[in-house]
Amino acid sequence: MRKNYRKSRADDLPKRDYRLNEAISASEVRLIDENGEHKGVVSLQEALLLAHATELDLVEIEPTAKPPVCKIIDFGRLRYAQEKELKKQRARQKKVEVKGIRLSLRIGDHDRGIRVAQSVKFLEQNDKVRLEVVLRGRERQRGDMARELIQNFIKDLESKGLALLIESPITMQGGKMSAVLGLKK
Repeated sequence: MRKNYRKSRADDLPKRDYRLNEAISASEVRLIDENGEHKGVVSLQEALLLAHATELDLVEIEPTAKPPVCKIIDFGRLRYAQEKELKKQRARQKKVEVKGIRLSLRIGDHDRGIRVAQSVKFLEQNDKVRLEVVLRGRERQRGDMARELIQNFIKDLESKGLALLIESPITMQGGKMSAVLGLKK
């Protein structure tokens, strides 16, 4: 039988341990009721009685304050709201990908045009583009041609009306010459 080792959603929540009801250790607390009104500093027993009377939980919101701040709230709703907020933050996040475009010294005009169109599409999607020219055998001695090829490719992209930002300049690493491009914001 296969075990599922997927972590639970609760593991994704920020690591914040809330003390609930009888687990609160302070003798006096600053109380906020279920409507958000401040009740002032009250004893823990009185706060627990108010929480039990409304059938909600007493949650220690700010344990470092003197006295600690506690709120009468449904703890399940609090956890649900935190989970929902975390999902919203993840949805707003977009990881910028670096898309690779490989060129060759022997590339034809049509193939180069296709690579330019691909690069434009990637850049318009706010991804970065890594241009790579792989040099094989005797081509390694023609680094100047590879540099010129990349510079001409960048000029072709700029002629398409893109404001390019060169993230990393043209560099030679082993048998590969590369540059990373992005859009100016």
